[in-house]
Amino acid sequence: MKKENTEVVEVLSEKGEVIESELVVSLSKSYQFEGKTYDKIDLSNLEDLTAADMIAAQKVLDRSGSFSFNPELSLEYSCIMASKATGQPLEFFHGLRPKDALKVKNRVTGFFYKED
Repeated sequence: MKKENTEVVEVLSEKGEVIESELVVSLSKSYQFEGKTYDKIDLSNLEDLTAADMIAAQKVLDRSGSFSFNPELSLEYSCIMASKATGQPLEFFHGLRPKDALKVKNRVTGFFYKED
């Protein structure tokens, strides 16, 4: 199981200014979950996931009765992968505000389809 990752990843620009990683999602409003407050979600551990993690996410979708020709584009699949990357339970992502849930979905989907 992945360790919980709550640190914000910082990247330095060419001028030495601190900028956030594209895999850090800033929430529109502070989010309370299990007694902790979150302002950001660090998805940088997506880089450490494997095809086996993707297959496991697909099995979760299959068991739930969800079907999609492109599951990696669905909100549920993105939440499952974000859960695997952060170590947070799936319920953490299910409780996000819609605007923030879509930010997570877009970052996860963008990560999968981004060209190097």
